[in-house]
Amino acid sequence: MKILLIDHHELFRAGLRYILQRVHGGAGELFEEGEWEAGLQCVRQHPDLDLVLLELETQGCKGVSSIKLFRERFPQIPLVIVSGKEDFHAINKVLKYGASGFVGKSAPETMLLGALKSVLEGGIYVPPQMLIPPLNPKAYRLTQRQLQILEALGEGLSNKQISERFDLAEGTVKVHVAAVYQALRVKSRREAAGIAGQMDFGGAGYAC
Repeated sequence: MKILLIDHHELFRAGLRYILQRVHGGAGELFEEGEWEAGLQCVRQHPDLDLVLLELETQGCKGVSSIKLFRERFPQIPLVIVSGKEDFHAINKVLKYGASGFVGKSAPETMLLGALKSVLEGGIYVPPQMLIPPLNPKAYRLTQRQLQILEALGEGLSNKQISERFDLAEGTVKVHVAAVYQALRVKSRREAAGIAGQMDFGGAGYAC
């Protein structure tokens, strides 16, 4: 069994390396790369890979476009996305573009092992949160801008980062954040982000 891990975080690669050694009794080879292009080169050198794990934030990787590219070039090799962005919209998008599975970086070891074994056996792994219908953002009657701010809160962005993304004054961002809190009936950024993670912003009717 041959597995390739493409992730820019060396510490995470070390932890995942330990876990992957337990798949199928640790038999086989594990390759690691910290950049997207280096990962592609490794795949070309080892076309008999059984599985590739990819973090979409890796240097050189272009998000879901890279998933599509990988599927076109190496259709026979299963590709599993490993990411810290675990909201419904992000997961749905990577599966739509051809990933064989998605595992969040906060997932327990047992879930990761189960996901990889499922994919190695020819299946597609869909995380548990995808089996629960997502919340509809429109139900909260937020404006288009407030929906964008809520999604940004779900990504963990600060008010300053939000103001830079949407070219708004920080004071304006604070007003929108307060309005979002009121609409969602929450009192903290953490609560708002938790609700945002359960939403399908892809169906909210605005350009992300």
